[in-house]
Amino acid sequence: MKVIEVNNVTMRFNMAKERVDNLKEFFIKKAKGALKFEEFYALKGVSIEVEKGDVFGLVGLNGSGKSTLLKIVAGVLKPTTGTAKVNGTIAPLIELGAGFDMDLTARENIYLNGAVLGLSTKFIDSKFDEIVEFSELRDFLDVPLKNYSSGMVARIAFAIATVTKPDVLIADEILSVGDFLFQKKCEDRMRELMSGGTTVLIVSHSIDQIERLCNKVAWLDHGNLKMCGPVDEVCAAYKNLDPTAAQQQAEHRNR
Repeated sequence: MKVIEVNNVTMRFNMAKERVDNLKEFFIKKAKGALKFEEFYALKGVSIEVEKGDVFGLVGLNGSGKSTLLKIVAGVLKPTTGTAKVNGTIAPLIELGAGFDMDLTARENIYLNGAVLGLSTKFIDSKFDEIVEFSELRDFLDVPLKNYSSGMVARIAFAIATVTKPDVLIADEILSVGDFLFQKKCEDRMRELMSGGTTVLIVSHSIDQIERLCNKVAWLDHGNLKMCGPVDEVCAAYKNLDPTAAQQQAEHRNR
């Protein structure tokens, strides 16, 4: 059964060719026709299919279109042309801190972010202790999120998003945030979801992580789909045919 169907998706952005210092200047120049744009294609005719239970990875250098594709699948962006269809409920972990109010405490944000994801207060009440236990942040529940590190925010975000057992989990670099033990804990939670039938679409700069978790991979290069197939074949080709990319991935992983 196809859970995600991306058909011939192109994403074009119009980017201003000159710098403007504020919105007033932007609108004045635009009204006068003095603002010039150039087209930038983040994705060019990309098509992929993800079957139920797949752990589907996206690899490629920064700017290759991976995050743009995730946002289109999640419904955050509408493609310029083409279609993206998802059959089932989605738990998106795309932008760290999205759906949070950094001035509110972690306790308050658990309910706020749950509401953003469509979860009822009653459901959050029933799962509150489970969320807190997974995040390991009980001692910091009444601290505003603006005082949290990025890793602590990631703990809360991941705990909320995965408490629902969604049909589709979309994760963009979320497993690269936090310490080694928490990353392992997240991977274990993902395997638990996968064993229950959850389909996962994931972006990671760690090829090792992609090889551990995924069964299929798509390689994006400057918005084009360069290769798609079994994880061992695509990752081997990615590392062998693009040694510069492999080296950059290794450097990113070892920082």
